[in-house]
Amino acid sequence: MKRLIDMEKRRGRRKRGIRAKISGTQERPRLTVYKSNLYIYAQAIDDKAGTTIVAVSNKEEKLSGIKSNLEGAGKLGEELGKRLKEKNIEKIVFDRNGYIFHGKVKALADGIRKAGLVF
Repeated sequence: MKRLIDMEKRRGRRKRGIRAKISGTQERPRLTVYKSNLYIYAQAIDDKAGTTIVAVSNKEEKLSGIKSNLEGAGKLGEELGKRLKEKNIEKIVFDRNGYIFHGKVKALADGIRKAGLVF
């Protein structure tokens, strides 16, 4: 149990370091990722206004068939990219939320890039 608590503390420390350096705007929102064992969540945030512009999750009814694996993360990334394109957003700032840029986080980022967004 102590090992899990230590892992979360380390992720929290990385997260604070990342958030101190990046911020999102209306033109270039911050895209943050959260993952659990069952679900993947991603949202584009305008930090100046304190609002969420677009959010996507495999918990949504429309996307509930997507699993929380590499393929599913890629599909979620493509869906998020499509929703951001509808809002006329071409560039984002990627916030990996303290996670290592590997596996599901990388697959999500690749799906967003596949949709045509730049970060």
